[in-house]
Amino acid sequence: MSARRKWVRRELSWVLLGLLLFPVALTAAGGATLTYRRVFKDSTPEFIEIKLSEDGAASSDIRQLSEDANPQSFQVGMGVRAKAFALAGELHNFDGADLDVHRRVANLGQKTFRYEKDGEVHETQFNYTINHSASQLVMIFEGLAQQREDLDLLEQRLKYDRLGVNDALLQFESHLSQRSLPEPEGLLPVLDRIAADSRLVDVARQRARAIAGRIRTSQGQ
Repeated sequence: MSARRKWVRRELSWVLLGLLLFPVALTAAGGATLTYRRVFKDSTPEFIEIKLSEDGAASSDIRQLSEDANPQSFQVGMGVRAKAFALAGELHNFDGADLDVHRRVANLGQKTFRYEKDGEVHETQFNYTINHSASQLVMIFEGLAQQREDLDLLEQRLKYDRLGVNDALLQFESHLSQRSLPEPEGLLPVLDRIAADSRLVDVARQRARAIAGRIRTSQGQ
């Protein structure tokens, strides 16, 4: 191979590498973040905050107001995050958005949507909304929060209260049947661990196996 051809191939390799890395660098440098927060005193939980970045990195802080902040990292799949950011886009990324119904309704918790990107920040607050896009976005974030609560409960029961694992599975199964969980496949690893754990009662292992099979079937796995 001639020296010139070697040089051309080397330069082309660097160009292709740059094209591959460019979207990643762009996302890291200028990716947007959505934040959903709900504060509802005297409820359980009283405080929910979910942060979601365009690259799928997310965090959840779910607790009572008297407890210290303790955000936990997790990942959100492309389909859910694309839907969330599309809905935010329909709401102009909350720029000047007035979502509250402005009627006398029960206190359902103070909710906040926040959009951040490259120093651009937009935020709106509401108690209750009839805006369809906003309601869908609330459902996504509340569903992610419920998933995190279900996962945490299963992990805690598995570690500290093995007899309580079946009750935690029943709660998760109920939420699954309500179709309120955006990404139930995120709980497959803990379900598989429960199904394989010989220390647990057989009814819990069978239920975990059945739920995991149901999720995999719905996902076409």
